Order: sequence, then C-alpha cells, then structure tokens
Amino acid sequence: MYQDVGKYGFINTCLQSLVIEKFGEETWEKLKTSAEVQDAFMTYTVYEDTITIKLIQEACKVLGVSMEAILKLFGEHFFQFCKASGYDRMLRTLGGDLTEFIENLDALHSYLALSYQEMNAPSFRVEQGADGKMLLHYYSDRRGLCHIVPGIIEAVAKDFFDTDVTMDILDVSQEEERTGKKEHVVFLIEHKSHRQMSRAKPKGLQDSQDIQRDSEIPGALEAASLRMKERYLSISVYPVKKSGWEVVRSIVLSGKGHLRDTFEPIYPERLWIEEKTFCTAFPFHVVFDESLQVRQAGVNIQKYVPGLQTPKVRLDEHFSIVHPQVTFNIFSICKFINSQFVLKARREKLPAAWRGQPTLTLRGQMIWMEATRCMMYVCSPQLRSLRELEARRMHLSDIAPHDSTRDLILLNQQRLAEMELSIQLERKKEELQILSKDLAIEKKKTEILLYAMLPEHVANQLEEGRKVAAGEFKTCTILFSNVVTFNNICAACEPIQIANMLNSMYSKFDRLASFHEVYKVETIGDAYMVVGGVPVPIGSHAQRVANFALGMRISAKEVMNPVTGEPIQIRVGIHTGPVLAGVVGDKMPRYCLFGDTVNTASRMESHGLPNKVHLSPTAYRALENQGFEIIERGEIDVKGKGKMTTYFLIQNLNASEDEVMGRPLTRTGPAEVSAQESQESQDSKTLAIMRYTDSWQLPPKSDTASASDQSAPKGSPVMGQESVEAAGGQWSSDQTKTRHSANHTLPSGFCALF
Repeated sequence: MYQDVGKYGFINTCLQSLVIEKFGEETWEKLKTSAEVQDAFMTYTVYEDTITIKLIQEACKVLGVSMEAILKLFGEHFFQFCKASGYDRMLRTLGGDLTEFIENLDALHSYLALSYQEMNAPSFRVEQGADGKMLLHYYSDRRGLCHIVPGIIEAVAKDFFDTDVTMDILDVSQEEERTGKKEHVVFLIEHKSHRQMSRAKPKGLQDSQDIQRDSEIPGALEAASLRMKERYLSISVYPVKKSGWEVVRSIVLSGKGHLRDTFEPIYPERLWIEEKTFCTAFPFHVVFDESLQVRQAGVNIQKYVPGLQTPKVRLDEHFSIVHPQVTFNIFSICKFINSQFVLKARREKLPAAWRGQPTLTLRGQMIWMEATRCMMYVCSPQLRSLRELEARRMHLSDIAPHDSTRDLILLNQQRLAEMELSIQLERKKEELQILSKDLAIEKKKTEILLYAMLPEHVANQLEEGRKVAAGEFKTCTILFSNVVTFNNICAACEPIQIANMLNSMYSKFDRLASFHEVYKVETIGDAYMVVGGVPVPIGSHAQRVANFALGMRISAKEVMNPVTGEPIQIRVGIHTGPVLAGVVGDKMPRYCLFGDTVNTASRMESHGLPNKVHLSPTAYRALENQGFEIIERGEIDVKGKGKMTTYFLIQNLNASEDEVMGRPLTRTGPAEVSAQESQESQDSKTLAIMRYTDSWQLPPKSDTASASDQSAPKGSPVMGQESVEAAGGQWSSDQTKTRHSANHTLPSGFCALF
C-alpha cells in the first residue's frame, strides 16, 4: 500500500499534507526551509530517498516528537490520503477481512508498478495464530521505517472492517536475500470488533491498567516477548501438514459472515482435463518440484523460452526472481506464497538472435500442490504497453483469451498517455508557479519605484485608469533648499562632478525624508522641495519638516564642494499654510502643489542665509513651544510680500544630533562586552528614532540606519496610509498639549529611543 518512503512525489506530497493539516502552513514552511527542499513535489516524478528521510528527521526536531510517533502518524494519514486521491474503491475491494487485505497488498503493489515503474515496495506475509491473533511479516530494503505499518494497518482495520487493532513488534532482524540485507520485522496483531469494545472496561480503569502494565519491570516484558517469539518461530511456513484448500477452508469457516458460514465447495473425484488441453488453455505456466526441476510448462512459455523444453532442466537456470527479492529456492518461495512473483528470463540462456531484444518478464501466483509435492507458477507476460509487446515480438493472440492481461495492456496504454499528460501539466504548473513568484517580485520592484515618484493612493488610482481629483489641504508645511553659489560651482567644474555632488546630497536628503515621513515633491537643479501634511494630513507636519531641515544642515557638511574641497553650504526656507495638490500631465505625471504657500516658502529660501533655516511667521507659530530653539531675525523686505518678521531655527532642544539624523546609538556602559553581545550588536543596530504623537509607522529598517548611506529611499514616506478626499482633508485629532516654557515642554514632536 505504500512504496517505502522516498522515490515518488506522491509520498512527499502526502507528508506535506499531513504537516499542513495537523500543524499548520507555517510549520510546513519552517520544516521545508530547515530541510532545504523544493516548494512543490510532482506526483509522478522520482525523488531521492534522502529528501523524504530529511523531511521526517526535521519534523521530529521541529515538532519535538519521536521518529516512531511521526512515522505512525504518517501511516494513518497516508491511508486517508490514498482514499482521498482516488484509491478508495481499489483498497476496499482487496479483501473481505483484514487478513485478506494484507495478503493482497503485494498484488496491489504489483499492479501499481505498471504506472509507478520505479516503485520499490515492501512485501507482506501473514500467518494465522491462535485466538484470532496474526503474525505479520514485513520485508523492506529500507531500515527504520517499519513504524509506518502499524499506522496504516490500524487505520485500515478501523475504517474498512470496524475493528480496533493493536500491533506490537516481536522481532526485528536482517535477512541475507539476493540483493543484500533486507529488514524483516514481525508484528503481533490482535483485534476485536467495536461491539466487543463497547462492553469492555471503563476508559479510566483501562487507562490505569495500561499504566500499570507499562510500569512493569523490563524483565517481565522481555520474558513475554521471548515467549511470543518462540510461538511464532514454532509455526511452520512450509505447507506440509495441510493442503492449500484446507488452510483456506479453515480460515473461511472461522466465523466471518453468513455466506462463509454456509458455503462449502465440491471437488470432482478426478480432473477432467487432459495435459495437452491444460498446457494450451494456460499457455504461461510452469510446474516445478522441490529441487526446482521443471515438470511441466505451457506452450507459449516454451515458445519464448526454448530452454524449458530440455529434459530435467532447472527453473532457476532460465529465470531469476525479480519480485519479491528472495533467493530462488522452494523455502523462500513458500515464505512469500501469498505474494505475486515476477520472474525474468535470463538473457544468456536465450538464442543468440534474441539477445538484442527485451527479455520476457512474467508475473503470477505460486501455488503449492501437496499431493505432488510440486509448485505451480500460473502467470502472464508482464507488459505495460503495446510498445513493449512489439519490442518482444509478441502478439495479443499469444495471451489466452480468458487472461485479463489483454485488456490490461490496452487500458494501461491509455493510462500511460494520461499519465504523460498529467506529468506535463504538473511541470507547466510548477513553471507557472515559479513565473508567478518572479512576476510578483518584479511587480513589487515596479511598485517601489512608482511609489517613490507618486503617493501610493495616487499611483494606485492612476494604475486603475482613474482620474485623480485635486485636493485642498487647509494647512501644511513646505520646505525649499538650494546650494549657496551653485552657479559658480557649475562654472568651475565638469558636469560629472556636479552630478556626483548632487547625487550624494540628494541621497542623504531622501533618506532623511523617509526617516521623518515627509513627502519629497521634486528637485530642480540644486533646489530640493518637501512638504509635511501632504498627501496625507498629519498633525505634526511642522515638527517633522523642522527636524528634517536640521538634518539637512548636518548632512550638507558631509558633501564636499568639488572646487574648494570644503563642505557645501545650503539655504533652507520653511512656510506653513494651505495648498491645493493634484496630479498634472499624462506623460510622466507629477504630484504638484499649488498656491501662495508654495511661493512664500520659496521666498523664505531665497531670502535666507547660508547654513540657516529661515522660518516664516506662520511656520514660527506652528513650532512655537514645541521644543525647538528659535531666534528672531527681524523685519525684512520679502519680494512680492512686503515687510515680514522672520525667524531662524537653531536646534531641537529635546533631540540629539544622532536622533535627528536617525543614526545608530552608541552603546554606553561597561567597557567589557562579551563576544556574543558584540556579534548581536553587529547583526542588529539600535537606532535613534524620532517618535511623534501621531506616528503609526514602524521604525525605519536597518538599511536606512547609516547617515552616509547613498541609496535612495524605498518608496514614499507616506506609503500605506489612507488617501484623503479631494476637498475634505482633516488633521489628525491627536494633538499634544504643550507648555509655554521651552525648557519644560512636551512637544507634539518629541524624541524617544525605540
């Protein structure tokens, strides 16, 4: 019923289904990552055994359970998974009881091998014991996987036969078979029906007895195990006492249903068929004695293996056993009497002209005949398709009309075509999944680039083909800056030097804009423009822009003038007031601001002084009593505005330079730091975070921690916030109460360490 764990993707898919169903999708992702396996498995693709073994071992570590528990749980789930995968009816018809079911498992594996040609299935053999007990012999090429069997058998017994089964391991050994070491495990199976279980002892009493039984001394357990082992070893597997029909009759009459209780077959006094007719009616059969000497053979098996016509020839001289993988002697064959046997003709014994074509492979049943002390092998050619039939130069007429192998070849021909189509579909599906993931990554990159140029809600509307209506913002804070003597620098330098200087400066400004969550509107030449409170209104817009301006002034000191080699100087102007914002243009659309507030902010910059942050009266009132040091410049004549009393922003009294810049904090404390702490400090930097009362976004990522980082910000500083209706944008209701003294104030833009 299972093909030893490993090989086909069906097994790994079942394991994936188990983990997801019992422990969740996250556990499977963690397990898959730790085991370093691919994302998906294809049903008909062959995988290495090590993949499945690694998955099971990692499951033990991740889930904290033993290998035995995982394998048994896998066995239970594998049975349900097979039923859900379309094998339900096939499994139900294997046998009328648990014994018949197990005895026909090898036949099922032989049939499935037509489709799963690389399947390496285990073998099962059942022995009837006293009091309804059974001994199940399990043979496998793989060691340590026997605990899957109890999970499968117990689930089958409960589901198909309404029986609760307990399975205990009596013996585990290694048998030297034809292919080497083969694990041989003997299980003791005890079962009783649910009706008997209902009259059993109460659960609490039963549990207490189980605990008492489990707590017995190891010596008693070992003695009991030895007694059971002696009992199963004393049972003869060589059918010398009873004929096959007598054994079947004793099983049939053991009380399993009214039909079995009343039916008894009638046998003729003699066999009414002559030898020639029998050999023609069953063209593929061989009768051989205990020494493997061939006594009789069908007409067509003689046709394709001419050596069988030689008198006193041994069967093992012309055939080898492919399945089950046992030594070719009568004792080993009797051990697996309930298994389907696959025999393959030896190429070296065939006529020389035939050795270039595929050899004949037979599949059938071994039947022991006690009266003649001979074994009869009734078989058919093992062929999967018409192509294999032609390759062996055979015809459908060579197979007896009553043999279903004819129909099986034709049906399997169609199934193989369907399987090939299924494999192609699975491959296409896997390719599409990979392409889908790659597309999602590229889409994310495109979105990041798009959100860096336009606000997120605006970009989404344009992407959907909708027009973006202009919105009025009742109050916001706008900043302009430019480089002092920029025209003189341009006249004295090469263009590439100017481009490098501006790129270095703007990269630092962009990082600060993302850090303080203000929106970068545009750059024209050496002019840099940002706004706070647009496109999403926020109450601390003035404080954010002010802190951004202080950071600009510090960052400018790190950018060198290519002419003098000295730090450049910048002028900064800030104004607070209402604006109208919207998208203009179809080609390369830009989110632009309109209104007198923009002009006034520009005038504050142009009338400012080098390395000074120039404030308008409204900007001063927005920052007053908010923890900033501000000095009055006095009354000046502003072009187009007349006389205005303006101010200079000096510093933030409640924030250090590192906090304004968002730099990593310097560790303070004992001089001696452990190696582990040192490594942790390198892996994750502690940042100085500007926290505002209306902040909701997470702290900046570590890739923005360094003030000297030259990379542009990854997206708009307001990415992810809700859009504002065109004409009804309102400020955040989270306003902070302030005191009038600058030295005892709790500003709406305060600094905290995160």
